[in-house]
Amino acid sequence: MFDEQGRSDFVRLQQSLGGRGGKRMSREAVFMAFDLLYFDGHDLTGTELTARRHLLEGLVPAGGQDAIRLSEEIEAEGDALLRIACEHRLEGIIAKDRNSTYRSGRLGDWVKIKCIQSDGFVIVGYEKSTASFGRIGRLLLAARKGNDLVYVGGVGTGFNERSAGELREQMDKLMVRKPVIDTGRKRTAVFVRPELVAEIEYRAWTHDGKLRHASYKGLREAADQLAVYELNDLR
Repeated sequence: MFDEQGRSDFVRLQQSLGGRGGKRMSREAVFMAFDLLYFDGHDLTGTELTARRHLLEGLVPAGGQDAIRLSEEIEAEGDALLRIACEHRLEGIIAKDRNSTYRSGRLGDWVKIKCIQSDGFVIVGYEKSTASFGRIGRLLLAARKGNDLVYVGGVGTGFNERSAGELREQMDKLMVRKPVIDTGRKRTAVFVRPELVAEIEYRAWTHDGKLRHASYKGLREAADQLAVYELNDLR
C-alpha cells in the first residue's frame, strides 16, 4: 500500500487486509516481486541472484502499474543511496550479493539498512489512561534475550482512534493477573499474555536498555518469530 507520496505504508496495508490476522481482500494492495525461486518446473534456489533476477524481469516488466509490479534494482554506492532514501523519507534500503544463491534465514547474503530503526517487540501489558485513544496510555514492551523476554520500556504515541480501539480489544482478551516479566512498579498497568508483536519505530536506546523516542506503527503476526527484536550481549 502506498501513501499520497508513493511511499510504502505498513499501517495502511494492515488496515486494508482487515487488521492483524485479517482475511479481507484488498483491491488497493500491490504485490512487489523482488525474487524468483521457482519457474516453469525448475527450482531456482541454487541459481545466482543475477540469473534469478534476469528471469523475473522477463516476467514482470519494469515500470508496470498493475497489481503485480517489479521491485527494481539500483546499482549505486551504498552510503549515497541510503542518504537519498532517507531524504525521501523512505524506510531504508536492502543490499544484496549478486552472486549469492537463495538461502533461507539471516545469513548475510542480504542486509537491511534502515533510515529510522523499526523492529518488532512483544506487548506484555499497557498502562491505562482516560485521556488517550482506547484508554491506552502506554504499551509495555519486551524483546527477546535467548529464551527469555526482557522489558525494554514503553510506547505512548503512534495510535489513532481506530488502531487503539482494535489493539485494546485484542489485549483485553489476553489479560493475566501477574506480569510475565518484571516491568517495574506500574500503578495503572494491565498485563497480558505475550502473544501480540508490535512494530515500533525508535531513535535510539537509553543507557539502561530502554527504547528512546518510540512510536507505535502496527501489529505484526506473532507467529513470525523473526519479527521480535533480539537483544545482544552488550545491552
